Amino acid sequence: MAINLQKGQRINLKKENGAELSQACVGINWGAIEKKGLFGTKKEAVDLDGSCILYDSNKNVTEVVYFGNLKSKNGSVRHSGDDLTGDVNGDDGLDNEVITVDFSNLEPNVDHVAMVLNSYKGQDFGTIPFASIRIYEGTPTNVKEVFAKYDIANDASFRGHVAMVLGVFYRRNGEWKFNAIGDPTADRKLEQTIQTVQMNYL
Repeated sequence: MAINLQKGQRINLKKENGAELSQACVGINWGAIEKKGLFGTKKEAVDLDGSCILYDSNKNVTEVVYFGNLKSKNGSVRHSGDDLTGDVNGDDGLDNEVITVDFSNLEPNVDHVAMVLNSYKGQDFGTIPFASIRIYEGTPTNVKEVFAKYDIANDASFRGHVAMVLGVFYRRNGEWKFNAIGDPTADRKLEQTIQTVQMNYL
């Protein structure tokens, strides 16, 4: 698996030894916006929200795991919890939110697992320091191998946007694959992004 996938690239979720990847994490990291004023620089806390949407073969939503619902019914998808501020005091090197997917435990009717990001307060991705996303093998506290990374803060295509589709895990012939999408969208709310994925990315 290669680090820094190209947008639109599709990969098999297989490790170097040929074994299927049974679990993956999506980690999101970001900082506070610095605003200069007459009396110095003020820091504005940023609230980004990572979410995971499960779809069946007919593109119907079966479940949504997000800050208001931190795990799927059978526990195969788990969210670390809502981070309302980001790294106010600078990058600590840790992800602020992590979503973990256990592919071996997903419900049989789930064929697509979409990962999306929304800016809860409508703060422009282009103004958020060191905002980045990585999709990796491991656990929230143990990163084994990164196989996709998006550098939102330094990618001009994300400026002016407050929502994006990170990528979609999908089932083909009993195996899970990953489509690295990395597209900003015109959506303002999670509900809109869920529909955008349905219409354009499944």
